[in-house]
Amino acid sequence: MGSLKENLAAKIPGWREDIRYLLKNHGDKQISTVNVSQLYGGSRGLIAMVCDTSSVSADTGLSIRGIPIKQLKDRIPEEIFYLLCTGELPDQKEISYLQKTLEARSKVPAYVWKILEAMPKDSHPMAMLNTAILVMERESKFRKLYDNGLRKEDYWIPTLEDGLDILARITVTAAGIYRMKFKKGRRINWKKGLDWGGNFAHMLGIKDRKGSFAHLIRFYMVVHSDHEGGTVSSHSSSCVASALSDSYYAVSAGLNGLAGPLHGLANQECLHWVLMLHDKFGGVPSDEQLRQFAWDTLKSGKVIPGYGHAVLRITDPRFDAFLEFGAEHMPEDPIFQIVSKIYRIVPDVLREQGKAKDPWPNVDAASGALLYHYGMKEFSYYTVMFAVSRAMGLVSQMIIGRAMEYPIERPKSVTTDWVKKHVAQ
Repeated sequence: MGSLKENLAAKIPGWREDIRYLLKNHGDKQISTVNVSQLYGGSRGLIAMVCDTSSVSADTGLSIRGIPIKQLKDRIPEEIFYLLCTGELPDQKEISYLQKTLEARSKVPAYVWKILEAMPKDSHPMAMLNTAILVMERESKFRKLYDNGLRKEDYWIPTLEDGLDILARITVTAAGIYRMKFKKGRRINWKKGLDWGGNFAHMLGIKDRKGSFAHLIRFYMVVHSDHEGGTVSSHSSSCVASALSDSYYAVSAGLNGLAGPLHGLANQECLHWVLMLHDKFGGVPSDEQLRQFAWDTLKSGKVIPGYGHAVLRITDPRFDAFLEFGAEHMPEDPIFQIVSKIYRIVPDVLREQGKAKDPWPNVDAASGALLYHYGMKEFSYYTVMFAVSRAMGLVSQMIIGRAMEYPIERPKSVTTDWVKKHVAQ
């Protein structure tokens, strides 16, 4: 086996043929219908796009290329990115080649740091990351080749090149922003020979004598890497990419969507609720205190953050994986103990209330508490952590979309008057 590019080049013709066959022989077969509630409900549950990198089942949770996420939690991010792109896990030689490729591309242009340093001191770290990604658009290999004439069937090649550049630099940039924004000292350089996730942990500069923080970062990157094509970040990115905007524009679009409180900011809201509990009761509350606090939250018209999911009807397997990590590495941490106790108490409260379709926790209910344990207490940075990880999914979906020659996205919209007339018929 060769490089990621060589392996993709070998697989893409077969993938294209599969799609041609489906369109030729089954192009007129109906897959989904839309009702009025879906039309006004954010297209919830409407099957209207293709994403081969990952899928989310209501009954089993996230799978990457058909492999349940819990089976991948001990892998490193490079393996997951390779799997997202090719559908196969790499061997050691292929991992090593990819790591050397990322290392060779990891230098962030000097003008990026100058622009970040010139931004207002109260700029959000997510806005800083997005600014850095967007300003690096001048580096796009896709745009330069497209402007000079590029065959449609080869669009995926410079898209892969741009994606690798973005992934190599996003960890360096994100870590630099952390140290700059929160006055942690000088930037820490990429360490030769260290893996992608390990390097991110290293460049953040958080004390990690036992290496468990680096382990968490690798683990965090894996479980947040992709979540099918309908999430706001993925859909925004693929929509922009479908217009043949290059990877820098498209990744920036996806990260803009990720910055919203209903998407990438959710884990900090969950942790805030946990810390409120801790402060109110001076530590880990009793079962009855927690139960009453949950009811008080619900009766005030608020939701319990981290519980419920748009798709899942089970405990998010990623939450289970984080809970296992916490039980192994921080069982005595009171914040983690509260997270565990919430999981034991809150689903029953939500079932008793009767309004929640899904009373079980999602990944955000635990992830922030683990970062908090290691001293990363800057809540506004948590969405940046998510963004670094999700970039793998955005980039891989873009590569596959260009390889399959998917057209520009252009769904039909209608007016409310049209809907009124249609339902009256």
